[in-house]
Amino acid sequence: MRSAFKYSLALSTALILGACSGESTLDRAERLEDDSRRTQELDGNSAAGGSILDLFRKGDADTSTSVNKYLWSASLEVLNFLPVQSVDPFTGVIVTGFGIPPGGGRAYRATVLIDDPALDARSLNVALQTQGGRAVSAATARAVEDAILSRAREMRVADNRF
Repeated sequence: MRSAFKYSLALSTALILGACSGESTLDRAERLEDDSRRTQELDGNSAAGGSILDLFRKGDADTSTSVNKYLWSASLEVLNFLPVQSVDPFTGVIVTGFGIPPGGGRAYRATVLIDDPALDARSLNVALQTQGGRAVSAATARAVEDAILSRAREMRVADNRF
């Protein structure tokens, strides 16, 4: 069952990436599978089930990323005009649907990643898209990040007063 999942994931990855290059889908899938086998052999776990998926894992499945609670709360508060589709406080990911900001005319959606426990700009990554599927300008994304960081700092100051 697990190897079937790995193969289907490799095949779907090949389909997506193959569409972007001149390489045929089957050639790409075979190359990905060969790369996965070579990685397993180098790691010494060819029978243990290591795969190309291991490249995307940060650690064991039992470990989670520490998420700054102020950045998490501020992200949800600043982006409250967007409908939340998915949240995972253990990995620090917030995915929203399309929504129109107050006083705006264009619909946006956001994906937020908080990947560090520090209240720091490097801990926060925000990706915004318009309804046409285009990324927004860097200035707009930075303004949203700045608003989240400012609100997070305000929340921390308010907590430390008591």
